[in-house]
Amino acid sequence: MFEEILSEQNFAKLHKAIEENKDRRGALMPVLHEAQHIFGCVPEEVVAVISKELNIAWANIYGVITFYSQFTLVPKGKYTISVCLGTACYVKGSQKIINKIAQQLNVEIGETTEDGLFSLVATRCIGACGLAPILTVNEEVYGSLTEADIPRILAKYTAGGERS
Repeated sequence: MFEEILSEQNFAKLHKAIEENKDRRGALMPVLHEAQHIFGCVPEEVVAVISKELNIAWANIYGVITFYSQFTLVPKGKYTISVCLGTACYVKGSQKIINKIAQQLNVEIGETTEDGLFSLVATRCIGACGLAPILTVNEEVYGSLTEADIPRILAKYTAGGERS
């Protein structure tokens, strides 16, 4: 999966973004945003280039990437499933929901399925506590869930029932 992401064309775009921002104060954030946009993630090879060209320690860049949830070191799937593990959702069974999804998709939290279709993410609060437990698939919200709802929800996005 990384081979197609790490193309010369994408690195040329990255170099351009670095060049446009390198003399600006706080250049790292706009460069990371652009890298995330170009590559779909910020893998180690990209961090190495940013580190060298902006003269920022690799560890500092890694710290920023892992602190902010909009950045990821690995490619995300076409559909990101975010399960709320905030207090209201957790009390109403969201851990069982996330376990069911992980088992059904054969992934752990923070991973992407081998086919690149789904990424599973645990979130803290989606802000819809009245619908607990809740999950989102990209921007679509599903609330008042039970484990029994998971196969139906996943089927909407898999072969035959896939949405764009």
